[in-house]
This record gives sequence, C-alpha cells and structure tokens, in this order.
Amino acid sequence: QVQLVESGGGLVQAGGSLRLSCAASRRTSSSYAMGWFRQAPGKEQEFVAAISWSSTSTYYADSVKGRFTISRDNAKNTVYLQMNSLKPEDTAVYYCAASTVFTIRRGEYDYWGQGTQVTVSS
Repeated sequence: QVQLVESGGGLVQAGGSLRLSCAASRRTSSSYAMGWFRQAPGKEQEFVAAISWSSTSTYYADSVKGRFTISRDNAKNTVYLQMNSLKPEDTAVYYCAASTVFTIRRGEYDYWGQGTQVTVSS
C-alpha cells in the first residue's frame, strides 16, 4: 500500500507559478512511475504529466507542454509538478498517482492522493 499526499496548491494570478509536491508514504523509486492528473469543475479528470521511476522518461499533455515540468526525488519519495505561465483554464484539483507502469491511462494507476486545489485568477 502506498499513501500519497499532495501539497503546494493555492491561488495565483494568471502568468504566475506554483510547485506541487506529492509525498509517498514509502519507497516508490524502484517500483512506481508517477503521474499528475487534474479535474476542473464539471469536467472529467484528465492526464497532465507522467514520469518513469528512473526519471528517464516524461510525458505531458499538449495543454501543459512547455509550461509544466514533472520531476522526482527518489531519496525523498517525492514527485513535483512545477507549473509556470499559469492560465485560468489550469484551475482544477490536482491529483498525484502511482503506477507500476509508465502510462498516461488513468485506469492503470494503482494509488491516488486526495488532491490539492489550484486556482488561477484572470
């Protein structure tokens, strides 16, 4: 069992930056790829970014490519999402998740955090 806890959300103006963190309850470096998803009000949850366990592979949704960066520190069992040039349409609850495979498919993630709210004002 892996417990994930997100932090770092908040209110920011358009064009600003936030860094989300996701702390895992136990070692995930050799076992799990990590991903970030988000869900805006009234919309389905969508994939944002993923990173392999070794950090050699990353993948981004087109909507965030060039603005968001996913990274991980396996020594700290933590994954990050650096979000720059934020837009109002980035407003959502952001979730981190762990998977035994490097994937963008929501259904292939085994463990999920509770989410952190990101609100971008115009």
